[in-house]
Amino acid sequence: MEYKLKNNKKISFDHVYIMGIVNVTPDSFYPGSRIDKEKLIDTVARMIKDGAEIIDVGGESTRPGADEVQLDEELNRVVPAIEAIKKEFDVIVSVDTYKSKVAYESLKVGADIINDISAFRFDGNMVNVAKEFDCPVILMHMKGTPKNMQENPYYDDPVSEIYEFLEERINFAKRHGVEKIIVDPGIGFGKRLVDNLLILKNLETFKKLGYPLLIGASRKSMIGMILDLPVEERLEGTLAITAIGVMKGVDIIRVHDVKENYRAAKVAEAIKNALG
Repeated sequence: MEYKLKNNKKISFDHVYIMGIVNVTPDSFYPGSRIDKEKLIDTVARMIKDGAEIIDVGGESTRPGADEVQLDEELNRVVPAIEAIKKEFDVIVSVDTYKSKVAYESLKVGADIINDISAFRFDGNMVNVAKEFDCPVILMHMKGTPKNMQENPYYDDPVSEIYEFLEERINFAKRHGVEKIIVDPGIGFGKRLVDNLLILKNLETFKKLGYPLLIGASRKSMIGMILDLPVEERLEGTLAITAIGVMKGVDIIRVHDVKENYRAAKVAEAIKNALG
């Protein structure tokens, strides 16, 4: 499978892509990922050098309990950052937003991918923006909203329920003319620890949807629950998930720590692809 982007660029999915997280926010859950304008270019340059092929830019924290950021504020954070990145680097950029106006303005200045945590549910115009720009869209599963998603989430069968949700969202996108789809089961978004573990254990199930698969578990609370460690000490747990994800067919891994995850993914990918 291959998705064509603007300017003759493409995502070929013939190897695992590392997506580097750039949060132009003051309140994302991991302080190390918060990037101000002065550090933006240096940070992205380092990510690219360390192996990131996609840079994911977000202007609103979606950590559990987060308040919504007003549209103008998100636009002021995200659009200039994407414009600066695209001016400086020949790199694929995704915009992490569920607001169609933010996506539209970001795509106008060079963004290549929409990363919508709501999978087209929060803003009815988002699917039209995706169709207009003919860009890939990441459709993620989330129960509730960032504000309330961790208030007693419950599933009878998390893997099958999330699969069915993503299947329905894929069909919705295709009915509206959007074909370049990437799916994300949404680790940590309205899930208990057991739900996250079952999702990761059964990642190959989501490959049956027939679309590229993304996971984003970097430094998340599930790792802290397992290891009893704060966010600053969850790198090794993240690397374990990255390696398992590669072995189970994940196509894009969204991370804070690019160098370490790139190296872990490369080794896991070599093992996975070994012949004999």
